[in-house]
Amino acid sequence: MNMQTWLKRFSFASMYGMFLIIIMGALVTKTDSGRGCGDEWPLCNGKFVPAYTIESVIEYSHRFVVGVVGIILLITMVLVFMFSRRNDAKWFVSGAMFFTVLQAILGALAVVWPQSSAVLALHFGFSLMAFAFTLLLALVYTRLGSTLSGKPAVLSVRVRWSVALTLIYSYAVVYLGAFVRHTESSGGCIGWPLCNGQLIPDMVGPTRIVFAHRIGAVLLLLFVLWLFMAIRAQQGPHENAYQAAKWAFILVVLQILSGAFVTLSIGYDWYLLASLLHAVLISGLFGILCYLCVLALQAKGGDRQAYGARQLK
Repeated sequence: MNMQTWLKRFSFASMYGMFLIIIMGALVTKTDSGRGCGDEWPLCNGKFVPAYTIESVIEYSHRFVVGVVGIILLITMVLVFMFSRRNDAKWFVSGAMFFTVLQAILGALAVVWPQSSAVLALHFGFSLMAFAFTLLLALVYTRLGSTLSGKPAVLSVRVRWSVALTLIYSYAVVYLGAFVRHTESSGGCIGWPLCNGQLIPDMVGPTRIVFAHRIGAVLLLLFVLWLFMAIRAQQGPHENAYQAAKWAFILVVLQILSGAFVTLSIGYDWYLLASLLHAVLISGLFGILCYLCVLALQAKGGDRQAYGARQLK
C-alpha cells in the first residue's frame, strides 16, 4: 500500500470522526448530559471509568471519541506534512487541528467553569469548522480534489464575493441555531410556518430568539438560491462549482424542512431524532459551502459571455 493510500484513509477517518463528534455533541446537548460528569475534566465524577448513568455515559463517550479522533487527526497531520506535496492539504489539516483543539478546550472549560449560552454556542460552531476542514482535506484525495489544484473555474467577481459572504452569513445562522439550543428556546415558536399562530409574533423571550433564527434561515435560502442561479449562468452542469451550488441549495431546503420537523416534534418521542437530523444537514450544508468558497477563491474572473466563449471552443 503506497503512502497516498494511507493519506486518503487517514483523511477520511478524520472526516468521519469529526462528523461523529458533531452528532455526539448534539446528543449531549439535547439529552442535557453536559453535566453528566459533574464539573471534572478529564475525569468523570472523580473516576477514569464513570458510573453507568445515562448522562455520564453519553458525556464520557463524547469525550472519548474526541480524544480518539484527535489522535487520528494528529497522525493525519504528520503524514500530510511529511509525504503530501499539496499545499492545500497542509492548510486544511492545520485548520482542522486548530479548531479541534479549540473546541476541545472550550468543551473542557464549559465543564470546569460553566459558561454562558452565548459562549457555549461557539462550541458547535468550532466543531463545524473542524469538520469542514477535514471534509476539504478528504476531498483533496478524490476526483473533486483535482479541481482544487487544477484549472480554476471561471466566475465573476460578484459571484466570488457572494460565495464568501454567504458562507460567513451561514455561520452566523448556525451560531444563532446553536444559541437557540443552548438557551432551550426551541419551544419559543409553537407551530410551523406560523409562530404561535402569528406571522409576526410578539418579540419577547425565547420567541424572539427562535423567530430570529427562522428569519435568518429564510434569508439564507434566498441567498443560496441566488448563488445557484448566478453560478448556473457561468458554469456548465458538469463542473464542480455548479454541482456544489446545486447541492447547497438542496441542503438548505432540507435544512429548513428539518427545522420544521424539530418544531412539530416537540413533546414527541422523535424530537431527539429530528434534532440530530437537523445537525447532520447543517454540517453537510456548511461543508459544501466551504468547498464552494475554496473553488471561488481560486476562480478566475469571468462572466456569462466568458462562459459562452468557453463552450464554443
